Amino acid sequence: MKSKKKKKLKEESQQETKVDSANEASEESIVKEINIDFKDKYVRLYSEFENYRKRTAREKIDIITNASENVLKEIIPILDDFERAIANNENVEEISTIKEGFELIHNKIFKTLTNQGLTPMDSIGKSFDPDIHEAITKIPATKNKMKGKVMDVIEKGYTLNEKVIRFAKVVVGE
Repeated sequence: MKSKKKKKLKEESQQETKVDSANEASEESIVKEINIDFKDKYVRLYSEFENYRKRTAREKIDIITNASENVLKEIIPILDDFERAIANNENVEEISTIKEGFELIHNKIFKTLTNQGLTPMDSIGKSFDPDIHEAITKIPATKNKMKGKVMDVIEKGYTLNEKVIRFAKVVVGE
């Protein structure tokens, strides 16, 4: 009877071992499937990111190369005005007409540029500010209150949407 029990215990232990090894095999296959799934998701995500990076790089290049397109479209008619003025000035003897034409063209280009966000700096009489001014020279101030102030503007400064794009070249009183 003891041998039957031993046999039975041995058979049960072998079956448990088979069940355990089957469980381990099924767990291992599940882990492998999950691993494959994660690798697939990773590869897809990586590919999507690479495509996004390349697309945004192309878009940046397009923006940079075509950024001035709108400004140029607005300046072309002014160029046409200059060409017409040059052609008409060949036969004009009256200087006031030529001056008037230049003023009209200047006003047109100034309006176009201000519509694009360009603003001229008003510097005369203001305190010298190295963030927006470039001092060309210093001259003795005629009045005490003009010391450290801008006396004259050699070249106007401009801002584009509140960012200085050209510093004003100025003469400062001392």
